[in-house]
Parts: sequence; structure tokens; C-alpha cells
Amino acid sequence: MSANRPQIETFGCRLNIWESEVMRDKAHEAGLNDAIIFNTCAVTSEAEKQARQSIRKWRRERPDAKIIVTGCAAQIDPNTWRDLPEVDYVIGNHDKLDADNWRNLEQGLLAPVHVSDVMEIRETASHFIDEFDDHTRAFLQVQQGCDHRCTFCIIPYGRGPSRSVGVGAVIESVEKLVASGVNEVVLTGVDITSWGHDLPGTPRLGHLVQQILKFVPQLPRLRLSSIDPAEPDHLLMDAIGTEPRLMPHLHLSVQHGDDVILKRMKRRHLARDIRRFVEEARRRRPDVIFGADMIAGFPTEDESAHQQSLALIEACDIPLLHVFGFSPREGTPAARMPQLDGGIIKQRSRDLRALGTRLLHQTLDNLVGSQDELLFEKGNQGHLRNFIKAKITGDVFYASGTVLAVKVIARDGDMVLVEPQDTDDKGAS
Repeated sequence: MSANRPQIETFGCRLNIWESEVMRDKAHEAGLNDAIIFNTCAVTSEAEKQARQSIRKWRRERPDAKIIVTGCAAQIDPNTWRDLPEVDYVIGNHDKLDADNWRNLEQGLLAPVHVSDVMEIRETASHFIDEFDDHTRAFLQVQQGCDHRCTFCIIPYGRGPSRSVGVGAVIESVEKLVASGVNEVVLTGVDITSWGHDLPGTPRLGHLVQQILKFVPQLPRLRLSSIDPAEPDHLLMDAIGTEPRLMPHLHLSVQHGDDVILKRMKRRHLARDIRRFVEEARRRRPDVIFGADMIAGFPTEDESAHQQSLALIEACDIPLLHVFGFSPREGTPAARMPQLDGGIIKQRSRDLRALGTRLLHQTLDNLVGSQDELLFEKGNQGHLRNFIKAKITGDVFYASGTVLAVKVIARDGDMVLVEPQDTDDKGAS
């Protein structure tokens, strides 16, 4: 983090990472450089617990700092966070991106709880970030909110209805990021596959991807965050197959492998839809590697349903799993369903993670001998184009943000070792 700027503690999704950078800029411009801002997540009770623990820790270490809580957890239940003795202000999800609120806070004109009704918001403002302080890739919000109502999810009540950022504004922001030295931009949002439904002509996500790549030719790498497999459009599939600057890594919001459970989750896909999407994407882009969000222990899940999840992940060969043990969120239909024993949930979570590890190791072993490009982050480590973690061998140092052609020479646990293909790369020192 840059010196003399507000400190941000970010929990949860990639969208929160992007919003934290917006807040850092706006709080800095308002003169709030002594503030500690907690950008919370409400996906699980564990995420909220981690935020509370962090708030208490930082209050002990910096007793005179202004502590400000925002994010989805704060939006959904602001008074609970305001009641914490360590907290000075609670700001809503929409309000945290408004520069006037940060100026009013610095001047003592903002109420201790300032949370607007996000369900009334119909527009997503464009917030440009010229660079990221702590990340070598930039996360760019192109969409906000969600119109779906999965029975386990509280996030629509923290983010409001789905709304899109226009193509022109997105391209302008990507151009600024590239000009500042960013080599990889990640398009992010709550439900980016729904991008465009509220814009004139109702364009789809594939149109946005193709326009970015067309009008920002100097962008080396474009990546997508989590996508909904229920609604990929034909332009997106075309881009996956034909655009080498669109990274061969797709993270899918799968959640489960059993059709009955998927229906009880109110998801819009079945297991066969995941198989079809994976098969078609691999046909178009054989080097693509998949990730997936999975929920273990959803209410009413029996052993047979759990086995269906394992079978789907195995059949689709999805090695990058993000596994959630089911956590009931008050106010959601799933919280009122018959709950599973916590021990069963933990065991099924371990089963999914163990399968993911096995598939990951198989994937890494199969990559040995292949060539790729590595985006360096910290300590001569980073991610390949397929989002596999990699570390370069040898004593040569590469600056963060450098993109280098490499060859995979071995697996090392959950990552690969690589060697440079071009030892004259100007990023080395």
C-alpha cells in the first residue's frame, strides 16, 4: 500500500477488491488518511467473523484511527456493525463509492450509519482507477447487483438489482489502466454474465469482451471473473475460441452436481448444462482450465446428492475449486430448510477439496513441458495465462507486473516451476 493513504481491509469477492481501490482513492482525496476501512462480505458467517476479528485487532493497534465498516455485511445489517464498540461509521454499498460521503465524513457531517436502499438503485456509476496499489492485475467492475434469487444467497439484498456499465466507459477505464502499466484486466461484477440486459439494444457479455479487445489492442491479457453457465452467449463463445488475449481460464458458478439440489437452490442450470458448456468451451479452446464454486452440505443434501457433485467435478475435470460449506444466511429460503449436521458439512467439504487437489495435481503434471506466459506478482511467483500458480527457477529477479514467456519444467505441490524462454526479457534485473 502507498504511504499516507487510508488502509483498506478487504474481505470476499473480486468486486470488493475493485471497490476497495475506488474507496481508497476517494477517502484519500477527502483527507481521511488516518482511516481504516473494512470492506465486508456476507456470503458466509465465517467471512463476517473474520471481519469482526480484524476490526478488534486494528482497534487495539491503532486506537486513534477512524474505523469505517462497509460492504455487503454492513449493507444488509448496518446496526449490528454500528453496535460494535470499535466502529465509528457504517456506510452502505452504494454510498461507499460516492466522494461526497467521504468528504462529509471527514468534516464530521456524515451520520454514524449512512446506508441507502440499494434495491432502489438503477444505475451503476463509472469509477476510474488509474492503478492498483497492491495487485499486479486490475479488477474492473462492469456490472453490479443481481436479479436472481438463489435460495442460499443474501447478496442481492446487499448489492441491489443488476445494472451494467456502458461499453464506452469500460473501454475508457481499460485504456487508463493499461496506460498506468497494468498488463491484465479482470472483468468483474456480481453477475457479469447478465451484463448488458439494461443497456440500449441489450448487448451481451461477449459483445463487451470483443469490443475491449478490438479498441484496446495494447491490453496484453483480459480475464473474466466468475460466470453463470446458464447464459453464455454466442459472441462470448466465439471470443473464447478465437481471442488469444482472452485468458484460457473460466470460473463457473456451479454450486452443485445434483439436479434436485440445484432446483432447491433455484439455480437456472442442471448438471448436464455444465457438462455441455465445458465440452463446448474445450472444443473451442483446448487449453482452457476451469474453476468452480461449489457448496457442500446444502439443506436436504443426502449422500447420493453429494456423490453427484463429486461425479460432476470429476467428469468435467475442474481442478480449481472454491468450496463453501453451507452456511445459512438469515432471510434466505435455504435458512428455513432442514439443515444438515455441521460435521457432515465439514466432511463433504473435505471430500470436494480433496478431489479438487487430486485433479489439480493431475493438471499440473500434464502441463510439464508446455509453454506459457507468467505474470509476475511477488517473490518471482505469479499466474500463468490459465491461472495456474507458477514460480520461476533461478536467482534472476523479475519486477511485479512483468509478463514473461516460460516453459513448465515440474510440479511443486499445488503450483508449477517454470524457466524463462527469453532470458533477455527487459523485466529482469
